[in-house]
Amino acid sequence: MTLALVQDLRDHRTPPTPDELADFETDVLAGFVMARAAAGLADSSIRNDINNLGLIRQWFEQPLWAMQPADADLYFGKVTRTAKPSTRAKRAGSLSVYFDFLELRHAVELANLLGRAVECPLDEMNRPQATLDRSLRVPPSEAEMKQLFDGWREELSSCRKFAPMARNFTAARLAANVGLRINEVRMLDLHDVRWDLGTFGKLHVRHGKGSRRRGPKPRLAPLINGADRLLTWFIEDIWSAFGGDFTLPDAPLFPSERGRNGGHLCRASAEVYRRALAEATANHLPEWAGKLTPHVLRHYCASELYRGGMNLLAIQELLGHAWTGTTAGYIHVQGQHIEQAWLKGQQRAADRWKGLTS
Repeated sequence: MTLALVQDLRDHRTPPTPDELADFETDVLAGFVMARAAAGLADSSIRNDINNLGLIRQWFEQPLWAMQPADADLYFGKVTRTAKPSTRAKRAGSLSVYFDFLELRHAVELANLLGRAVECPLDEMNRPQATLDRSLRVPPSEAEMKQLFDGWREELSSCRKFAPMARNFTAARLAANVGLRINEVRMLDLHDVRWDLGTFGKLHVRHGKGSRRRGPKPRLAPLINGADRLLTWFIEDIWSAFGGDFTLPDAPLFPSERGRNGGHLCRASAEVYRRALAEATANHLPEWAGKLTPHVLRHYCASELYRGGMNLLAIQELLGHAWTGTTAGYIHVQGQHIEQAWLKGQQRAADRWKGLTS
């Protein structure tokens, strides 16, 4: 009995033509987009990744899977060295997640094509850091926020489109009360309001932002800080004005007044809320015009809760942060430990001199 001779046909495979290589690259990128959409990322996040990858690809002039650490050193160390640190970090993040996709989905094909395993060209030595450009977002004071929302509420009584303005008001107030991100707010469904959970009820935030661009990270956010009363008013008195069917399992909590999709209410876009907040700020808190964004409302929420006595770990859980260090960056503007330590030091110094001066 003889053994059959087995040949590794990969060594004799005809190299792909430029057109075949271009088609394969296009297919891989399309698969990347579909995978990120399946993970639940917002269209804007996927679009930003594709734009970043396109800029790097334009400079590299080859498929990105051929990049080596030396290429990344040159791109981030010279070509984009004068760009904002946040810009460099975002492009590095897009490149990293793309290589994660390549290693998970196309490792064998690319190993055959390159003659080596595909590896991300970024490592701990050359990966740009986003923390270099972290700006300080000092939120408005409690009195300023009261001025904004009191004026906005009063405007509701005479506005032309009551339901859409009430929706925008509620979304902004919810962000200030429980620290939701704008995309987390717009992706809420009616059934995500769980009145049966906790003391005040909770929101099932299904589209929470995951760390390191890993897709949605769900969490439960309690309806504290008056959020329970706010949502009760909106659901009972406003929601039906949009003409939706509350029995549908995916009925949006904050629907759009424009158009439907197969009988279902559509969601208002994030830009609608940003624009509404900007207009309300210009009308009722003009000193903050152009500066008060939905994310600043999130900082305001964290700062006020910390000032009211909530501990850092509880705020971290509420906001959905992976690290307490991130949460600390939201509340340090209200911290008074430096002032308090200085006052105590002055008091100790004064006490030591009492016996010497009497």
